[in-house]
Amino acid sequence: MNAKALTDTQIVIRSLQARPLSTWVTVAMVATGVGLLLVLLGMRSAARDAFERGSGNTHLLVSADPSPLVAVLNGIFYANAPANPISWAKYQQIRGSFPWLWAIPTQQGDSYRGYPTMATSAEFLTKFEPIAGEPWQLAEGQLFERPFEIVLGAAAAKGSGLRLGQEIFLTHGSGASREGGDDHAGHVHLEFPFTVVGILEPTGSAHDRALFIDLESSWILHAFDRREREGLHGAIGPADLTDADRLITGILLRLPTRPGSDASAAMQQQFDTLRRDTSIVVAQPADQIRRLFAIVSNVDGLFIAMAAVVLVSSAVGVMLALYNSMAARTRQVAVLRVLGASQGRIFGMVVTESLMIGFLGAAAGIVVAMVGGIAAAAWLRSSLGLVIDPGLDVRETIIVLGGTVALSALAGVLPAWRAYHVPVAESLRPTA
Repeated sequence: MNAKALTDTQIVIRSLQARPLSTWVTVAMVATGVGLLLVLLGMRSAARDAFERGSGNTHLLVSADPSPLVAVLNGIFYANAPANPISWAKYQQIRGSFPWLWAIPTQQGDSYRGYPTMATSAEFLTKFEPIAGEPWQLAEGQLFERPFEIVLGAAAAKGSGLRLGQEIFLTHGSGASREGGDDHAGHVHLEFPFTVVGILEPTGSAHDRALFIDLESSWILHAFDRREREGLHGAIGPADLTDADRLITGILLRLPTRPGSDASAAMQQQFDTLRRDTSIVVAQPADQIRRLFAIVSNVDGLFIAMAAVVLVSSAVGVMLALYNSMAARTRQVAVLRVLGASQGRIFGMVVTESLMIGFLGAAAGIVVAMVGGIAAAAWLRSSLGLVIDPGLDVRETIIVLGGTVALSALAGVLPAWRAYHVPVAESLRPTA
């Protein structure tokens, strides 16, 4: 029995080897479908996890952006610099309106070689947690303590190649700095060098792409530009700042909570109270991330459906490749019948051939998905600072693998049925 099975397997393998181009093209089609489906399934769940944990331990975000979702994407994930400012007086009003656990002001708008700058208070690096339950950790140096000191996120430090003690100049806006050699760079604040005093450990959040300075430094930069536009020149310090210079673009708020709990009974009340102020936008970051994925869920489902169609098309390709090959293999099938192979055995060998193509394609597809996942994770980390687990979900992988093999077996039924009905006498007639 084992020898018979081994002989059948050898026949199937030699049959595949006799048509290398057709075999490997069909395997590649299956691998493409499997790889695409697994990458989309994996990225969907991994991206959701990365965004949900990326909002950190913030309960509320106050901004002047057009909508809560835009506020979260700009203020926490650095999609763009917020366009509308908030006055320092408004910040003090909000801070004094409730006994917040902390109320951290932030300002965005400058950059270095395309990496965004976050001007903020020292509390941002001591009380705000980029990942809830995981405080900032220093890889080197210290946190900023005085004006014109800068601390680098892990991705910004790695991408820029900056080291402790180096001096840099920030660019107004999000354009590349002149140090990067970009002729289209924005205005560079050459009058005020910043010294790198610290580099942070990776957090797996978008904050890894940012550079952090104190608010007063940022205000002085822009006050200097304002004074130049007004025709005033010379040195400038904190005493020269006006209320028009003391602007921020966001406020991170956290309410008091019970030990071991992240929820606050006052959340909804304070959220509703702040929303009554039409000059600001109030967002619950975690809620906005859920809304974002609800918005894109239909598109997400469309991509997965497209991948499934590609997989079904691959199964059709397996069927056509085997069915067409049967026309050229009727004599081979007839010889096997003369040598004692039953119709059922012939049928089984053709289905086995289809199964082997499906299994090879599925195995190759898993490799494609792993490579694609690593590439997608690397791009998301470098562009958005999000750490995505490129690994494949075992349950989803097993389901896709089993489905692919089952589809391949089904695709082999029609060619096997054709082989089953090969007329022996007619197929063995001498050809002219």
